[in-house]
Amino acid sequence: MAKHDRQEGDPVIVKKYANRRLYNTSSSSYITLDDLAGMVRDNVEFQVLDAKSGEDITHSILTQIIMDEEANGEQMLPVSFLRQLISMYGNSMQSLMPSYLEASMANFRENQVKIREALEKGISNSPIAKIHETNMAMMRAASEALLPGSSQKRDQAKDSSKAEIHALREQMAAMQKKLDELGK
Repeated sequence: MAKHDRQEGDPVIVKKYANRRLYNTSSSSYITLDDLAGMVRDNVEFQVLDAKSGEDITHSILTQIIMDEEANGEQMLPVSFLRQLISMYGNSMQSLMPSYLEASMANFRENQVKIREALEKGISNSPIAKIHETNMAMMRAASEALLPGSSQKRDQAKDSSKAEIHALREQMAAMQKKLDELGK
């Protein structure tokens, strides 16, 4: 596909050759996994195809990028999460995990934007507390569905969450007070 054949909104096609090189057909240039990671961060849609077979290998390339990021000290995934994720393979709930994880990430991103907006506008702490409560409720529901019998742990986590929310509210109130004083 030549550069001029690509329609607006179509994903960029990247071909992976046997020599492990990646070729961006849109820019007619060789790229690296770091370049692909940058494209993800810039919300550029792309599809990686095996140059010989034409097979879509986007999933394995994205997984490889995550592995590289984790190996290079940018660890974001806790060991306990990785263990739980691995234990889901072959589990009867495996088919539900992709949609659950997508919904969780979408919820997280939406809440991330709300938190940023709240902090930028100097709004009181209630939106942040509500977002935190929503996230905790979603995680409790998921853990109960995926790991039955976790209600005792949930009750302990609930008490801990209440304390965290109270501490966050106090911190936000102190920040708001300082902002109000600076505005005078």
